[in-house]
Amino acid sequence: MGFVDAVKSGFSNYVNFQGRARRSEFWFWVLFVILVSFVAGFLDGMLGLAGPTGYGPLGGLVTLALIVPGIAISVRRLHDTGRSGFWLFISLIPLIGAIVLIIFYIGDSQPGSNKYGASPKG
Repeated sequence: MGFVDAVKSGFSNYVNFQGRARRSEFWFWVLFVILVSFVAGFLDGMLGLAGPTGYGPLGGLVTLALIVPGIAISVRRLHDTGRSGFWLFISLIPLIGAIVLIIFYIGDSQPGSNKYGASPKG
């Protein structure tokens, strides 16, 4: 899956917490979020809208617009590795939780069908 297809898939599955998402779909979505957040932060700074924390209204709007599809694609990526979406709660443990999730996200898809659906690899 390419970059544009991954972004389209992220928005078309905005609140879809079922099914599976391939590694490429997940990581292209992450790249998209980073790029859009960087542009929003840059524009906030250039327009003088950034507050004392460095965040401005454009960055806030981007965060609000992308948080739900980000959570949804994260859950679908965990499903692709054969794990429940509840594993996202491990991110509440500082540092260790993020490391565990990154390891899960990097892992290969579970081959064939699992309880979350057919393999998106086909």
